[in-house]
Amino acid sequence: MAVIGLDLGGTKLSGGLFSENGELLFTDSRKLEKRTGDDVGLLIQDFVKNIIVEANNLKITVYAIGICIPGISYHDTGCVWAPNIEGWENYPVRQKISEVVNKDVKVIVDSDRACAIFGESWLGAAKGCANVIFLAVGTGIGAGIIVNNQLVRGAHDIAGAIGWWALDTPYRDKFAPCGCFEYHASGEGIAKVAREIIAGDKTYTGILSKKTTDEITSHDVFSAYNDGDDVAKRTMRTAITFWGMAVANLVSIFDPEKIIFGGGVFGPAVQFIDDIYEEAKKHAQPISIKKVKIETSKLNNDAVLIGAGYMALKAIRVKEDEEN
Repeated sequence: MAVIGLDLGGTKLSGGLFSENGELLFTDSRKLEKRTGDDVGLLIQDFVKNIIVEANNLKITVYAIGICIPGISYHDTGCVWAPNIEGWENYPVRQKISEVVNKDVKVIVDSDRACAIFGESWLGAAKGCANVIFLAVGTGIGAGIIVNNQLVRGAHDIAGAIGWWALDTPYRDKFAPCGCFEYHASGEGIAKVAREIIAGDKTYTGILSKKTTDEITSHDVFSAYNDGDDVAKRTMRTAITFWGMAVANLVSIFDPEKIIFGGGVFGPAVQFIDDIYEEAKKHAQPISIKKVKIETSKLNNDAVLIGAGYMALKAIRVKEDEEN
């Protein structure tokens, strides 16, 4: 028995063929190359067909497919809203995949934040935890939340969109596209904060001044931080403060066993875990914060893909239980 896991990111589509024990039997990826609308759907269809060919070559039958998307997955319809893909305001991704596979193959769609916590619960740092949160920090910010062994979805399948948390006052119009927290502490946010500091300091001549402000990325900020750059230090102090407040809020609301940081920023931001915890202690419920563990992902950038595979396997087992 095998399943396919698919991770649709901001710039590429990744996929893997998983055994029922989580062994990755085959993996591949495709760049989106600025595709929009149905062209992305066609790319996914072709990608799925190719993985099934590989499965057939290995004499393995695919029973289910799980796909995660960066945005909102409407659980009942299999449609999605993916803000990074033009034309995907209510895109029928489950239907598109179902069109190119055997009718007995179950197709499951969910958000990347849900799949990240599924992956960590199956094979990573959240294994054995009944109450655990995955805080994903990459281009954007989101949280996969499990309470009493159940994924928290919310009334409209949007729970965990914590990039929109209001963690600063006063409100500023620049928060509108992505939210206050994400503006300050996502991968893109780190670059924005550094640019703003540089724009306000005409005397700055440090490492980051060697690039035009529009060219500065979070990678540049981390590199400059490690070299002792003042603007990078100020930028990361801001990010640490916001990450700490987020941890405090999550701890006070959900009282989890663990909060696991992952995504592309963690990564290089692993060095700040202790600082984040110290910041969180200032704001959090004082008993809960002493009991929670703050860790980083054991699956690195594969948490979402592994979670998509787990989601597909879980769907098979549910179907088998219903038939029995």
